[in-house]
Amino acid sequence: MKIVIAPDSFKENLTSLEVASEIEAGLRRVWPDATYVKVPMADGGEGTVQSLVDATGGRIIKCAVTGPLGQKVLASYGLLGDGETAVIEMAEASGLPLVPKPDRDPRRTTTFGTGELVADALHRGVQNIIIGLGGSATNDGGAGFAQALGVRFLDKDGSPITSPLGGGQLDQVHSVDMQSVHPKLADVSISVACDVTNPYIGDKGASAVYGPQKGATPEIVAQLDANLAHLASIIQRDLGIDISNEPGAGAGGGLGGGLLAFTTAEMKRGVELVIEAVNLDSHMQGASLAFTGEGRVDFQTAFGKTPSGVANVARRHGVPVVAIGGGLADDANGVFDHGIDAIEAATSNPMPLEVALQNARQYLQNAAERVARLIVMGQRMAGNTSEGTSKPLPTEAPAAAASAAPASAPLNGAHSAASFAQPIAQANKPVKRFMRAKRVQGLTRAAVELSRRRQKLHHPDT
Repeated sequence: MKIVIAPDSFKENLTSLEVASEIEAGLRRVWPDATYVKVPMADGGEGTVQSLVDATGGRIIKCAVTGPLGQKVLASYGLLGDGETAVIEMAEASGLPLVPKPDRDPRRTTTFGTGELVADALHRGVQNIIIGLGGSATNDGGAGFAQALGVRFLDKDGSPITSPLGGGQLDQVHSVDMQSVHPKLADVSISVACDVTNPYIGDKGASAVYGPQKGATPEIVAQLDANLAHLASIIQRDLGIDISNEPGAGAGGGLGGGLLAFTTAEMKRGVELVIEAVNLDSHMQGASLAFTGEGRVDFQTAFGKTPSGVANVARRHGVPVVAIGGGLADDANGVFDHGIDAIEAATSNPMPLEVALQNARQYLQNAAERVARLIVMGQRMAGNTSEGTSKPLPTEAPAAAASAAPASAPLNGAHSAASFAQPIAQANKPVKRFMRAKRVQGLTRAAVELSRRRQKLHHPDT
């Protein structure tokens, strides 16, 4: 039996790989002989670099770059196991946490350091770069980023502006010169992890939507938006590219637009980029069951988050999916209509956050074990005889029987795997009818559905 474990990280607590390892430990209590495939996942936001490095056997590269306020900071990015792909989170060099709260002013902050990370990756000979745009402190429209890669912004006198540009200095730009751009930039494939559709400028643009959280007053927002509009007009005139209303151009304080203007970047949903980078489709082939998860499972989990991406891949391969969250919101059951078959909370009762974080590893193991035991119970109940006794299912299904078995009814309408997870081999005591009914009341929706599937498989005429 093959089980794929592909969770997101639990923010500020456990990495994706650590979450996957604890889930595996819990499942091994019930299925010690199963084959487990751990695939650390992310959705393009915080933790993406570490997840992809762990998933591909890559390594972390550290280098000193220019921080948002021009100070030197030690930033890192990931070099994946293929040696040809770099993963960069702009927050590492240009993130809001790097700016003390009293100093937050997006007129001053720059993406120059993010450009330096890309330059370092190009120097190492990468062919592909994935860039995540979340958590920025900037609103420079990608100008600082471009400067670090050799793009020259000229003032009204035709002189290059040499200091890293911030959002408040963009009105000084009178022309753009691409002649000195990094020679390797045009040859590299750049994918931008972006799940927002904000344009470069306007009421839904970078300045209006994200400026206030970076320290901008209404007056500063108006100035920043006007400056971005000015830069966009210069780019359109000199480069022939109109980024003003491009979906996603406003992400990262306009770095999304800068990437579209100054590189050959293509925007994609973050989780889709990660799925492709870790080759999740390949890992899912031949699996009996998949586990995913994130810090909190709610209805929004079904839209663009890691668990929904994993569920989409699993559905293509007919693999049922269980999501384990640190906690479950009241609307979490909404994910059942979007490819996730069952959910479980790591925390089994209300508790202070610090307690949940401190004991997260043990809670994850216990939650995984609970899910596995419910699946085993469902299997046994589905295999019960009419006399009310339950016999243990075999630990190894004969190959011929497996190939001849008819497809079972789909779980959530998405899966058609005929055989499912095998329980641990141990004798089961006879169960009286009223006790069986009482047990059914305590089963989760997933266990009941699995029981129904198994019953229909072995007794199609009942």
